[in-house]
Amino acid sequence: MPSFDIVSEVDLHTFTNAVDQAQRVIDNRFDFKGADAGFERKELSVMMHAESEFQLGQMLDILRGTITKCTIDPRAIKEGSITQAGKLARQEVTMQNGLESEICRKIVKMVKDRKLKVQAQIQGDQVRVTGKKRDDLQQMIAMLRESDLDVPLQFENFRD
Repeated sequence: MPSFDIVSEVDLHTFTNAVDQAQRVIDNRFDFKGADAGFERKELSVMMHAESEFQLGQMLDILRGTITKCTIDPRAIKEGSITQAGKLARQEVTMQNGLESEICRKIVKMVKDRKLKVQAQIQGDQVRVTGKKRDDLQQMIAMLRESDLDVPLQFENFRD
């Protein structure tokens, strides 16, 4: 029986490359010369630090641009609050990895509302869609790509 999985994941290697590229842009920009500004990457998050909130805003724009160039959907970015400690302002930016249960339920409801002969079931932080016909599954993928869920979706493990 044909099936596929709906996931929302970020490739760690590509994410590391995007953060490194953003750091190189910061190092070469004239308005950041001599400023204590940079990115510190941990697993799926980046701690940005700069001397002012304005510079943090510029750094966030640069990070979004490099992430987009590296083919990561910018909707996966979740911004934290800005904290000011002494001379430095800090902000944590995390990347969304996995689907939240509320979004999984929305996806299952969208699949059932379509009234095709497919079934959707939640499996942890992903949704598996199965059906008898490959064409029905391809219609579901097209419908989900056009939906406005504000979450980047990838379709994996398409099996016949």
